[in-house]
Amino acid sequence: MTAPELVLTPHEMKQADRETIESGIPGIELMRRAGHAVADAAEKLASPGSRIVVAAGPGQNGGDGFIAAALLAERGYRVSLGLLGTPDRLTGDAAEAAKGWTGAVERAEEQPFGEADVIIDALFGTGLTRDLEGAARLTVERMNASDRPILAVDLPSGIDGDTGEVRGVAVKATWTVTFAARKPCHLLMPGRSYCGLVEVADIGIVRTTLEAKGGTLFANNPDLWNHTLPRPGLSSHKYERGHTLVASGGATRTGAARLAARAALRIGSGLVTVASPPEALGVNAAHLTAVMLRGCDGPEGLNTILQDPRFNALVLGPALGIHAGTRAMVVVAVHARRSLVLDADALTSFEGLASELHGAFRYAPTVLTPHDGEFSRLFKGHADLLDPTSKIERARRAAAYTGAVMVLKGADTVIAAPDGRAAINENGTPYLATAGSGDTLCGLIAGLMAQSVPAFEAACAGVWIHAEAGASFGPGLIAEDLAELVPGVLRDLLT
Repeated sequence: MTAPELVLTPHEMKQADRETIESGIPGIELMRRAGHAVADAAEKLASPGSRIVVAAGPGQNGGDGFIAAALLAERGYRVSLGLLGTPDRLTGDAAEAAKGWTGAVERAEEQPFGEADVIIDALFGTGLTRDLEGAARLTVERMNASDRPILAVDLPSGIDGDTGEVRGVAVKATWTVTFAARKPCHLLMPGRSYCGLVEVADIGIVRTTLEAKGGTLFANNPDLWNHTLPRPGLSSHKYERGHTLVASGGATRTGAARLAARAALRIGSGLVTVASPPEALGVNAAHLTAVMLRGCDGPEGLNTILQDPRFNALVLGPALGIHAGTRAMVVVAVHARRSLVLDADALTSFEGLASELHGAFRYAPTVLTPHDGEFSRLFKGHADLLDPTSKIERARRAAAYTGAVMVLKGADTVIAAPDGRAAINENGTPYLATAGSGDTLCGLIAGLMAQSVPAFEAACAGVWIHAEAGASFGPGLIAEDLAELVPGVLRDLLT
């Protein structure tokens, strides 16, 4: 089994650098290795003997640029180097690296970027904490305007390493070479869209060091959760694979529940039942085949159904209605202590009432799946949960506050567990932006939880499988297509 991919924050990466240096590898040696990785990547973008312009900053990132420039010049490329500031202001390893460059050092903002075959952006790395202005901003703007391939060192200059936000202006890179591990900005939007292809170079920082300094943030891919996916044996039967219950809305609001139910069935839940209000029974019955149907008259009806312990996973929210009755159904579900997925109306019904959910989900596996708007409504008045710029931090705080796994949806969906683990999804597709897509996601997650997949892994797997299914269809995708695409994704994962 391949180890899951760690993602380290800039602070964690700085600590890992420091520990590696303390273990006996000098900082200048790490910088040389980074510079070699940059030079090697530049050669993949440049033809032999072509012109490369390096824009170097005043810190460690600039030191990487000096080393790459010297190596590329030795390899026969026509290299020019521009520096923000003056060489006499360089310190530490960056000053030592600059000694290996024997060419002219010019002003970065005056470099002929339009004449380059490749530009190397070595201005700023993960330490950037302010918006770019003055000569730095001008340099970035001129690099972007050149319309030439840009290779970013560690991350595109102007991108916040923690949040992926643009600090005023940012380099639009073709390729990014980062070191030891990806950073949040390589996966979070909008930073991800500025990075181009991201290559992770090994510069000698071992995984045990990365795990010791980070180890709680991951890229969401199958290495993180594939080992938890159910793999039925020859003697398996449907009653071992769980029973998912999906609550339906009224007679004109039944489709969302059926989408979730179909997805739960496709992901492997042994049985799936739609709990329908009496007035919607006929509508649901006309559309359901393998999915079963039960009458359910509000919170009391749900409580009656949940007296049967075989219903071990529950979806509440899709088209259920925004009102006190939905809140009461959530209370019933919490007291029943079943695996639970809450979305849409089940979240919006608690608008401004998040304090009622404080710690509510500590006793049974629960997943909340808000998009940004639902998240803001749910936690209205809770500045400590809404204020962090980092999407990761917002999701983590909300998970800790509620006791539930938080799936904060979007192009860069973040999944966070109450224990601090988090994962960033990156295989999303714009074709998922269609009515009913989120309902299908709920069913996938609940169907996995019905099969005893832990909540965090079920949420991560559900998000990834959902996106992979959508991407496999492409243009014209509608929500009804998604569940039917799941078997193909599972086939690839399980073989």
